[in-house]
Amino acid sequence: MKILVVDDHPLVRKGLISVLAMDRCCKNFFEASNIEQTLRLIKEEEPDLAIIDLRLGHEDGLSLVKQARKIRKQMKYVILTSSIHNEDFTRAKRMEVDGYILKEAITEDLIYALHVIMRGKKYYDPMIMEYNLTRGNKSFDVLTSREQDVLNEIAVGLSNNEIAKKLFISEYTVKKHVSNILGKLNLSHRTEAALYANKIIQ
Repeated sequence: MKILVVDDHPLVRKGLISVLAMDRCCKNFFEASNIEQTLRLIKEEEPDLAIIDLRLGHEDGLSLVKQARKIRKQMKYVILTSSIHNEDFTRAKRMEVDGYILKEAITEDLIYALHVIMRGKKYYDPMIMEYNLTRGNKSFDVLTSREQDVLNEIAVGLSNNEIAKKLFISEYTVKKHVSNILGKLNLSHRTEAALYANKIIQ
């Protein structure tokens, strides 16, 4: 996997590369400190994934993602940041970045996240998810009793098939309930739903 690390601080870039080099799948690394350098490297090296700081000095990391996609749309884009502000996270989600990871993440979590992303899934740091789920989601009361039952089972990690067997309903019905739950609570996927449910239960 060819990885491009974009950060305006040289020490941060070197440290991140040192951490990622521990994983045998991460073989080739490239560095950039601003938008101009990044776009040139994307054209020349065609990396598989870019890890981009949200704030590149006076430049914006998400603006970089927008420009970079015009050159290499199939590349995965990951925002690495210390910001847990809902506005930043919302902007990133709207742009459908492949990952949003806090700089406080431990090495194992960071490497795990990259593997998840390279398999075609999105990864949003659990800390940012929990922070935002406590600030703006709709009430649990908007769900029907059956939807609440399904959500409770999602919270303990059951699959759709397992939920269907436990609640004596079809797997198709479970999928329909899950879709309704995500829509009513303004969530993107079942991981968010599980975090939301666990927060309510506490």
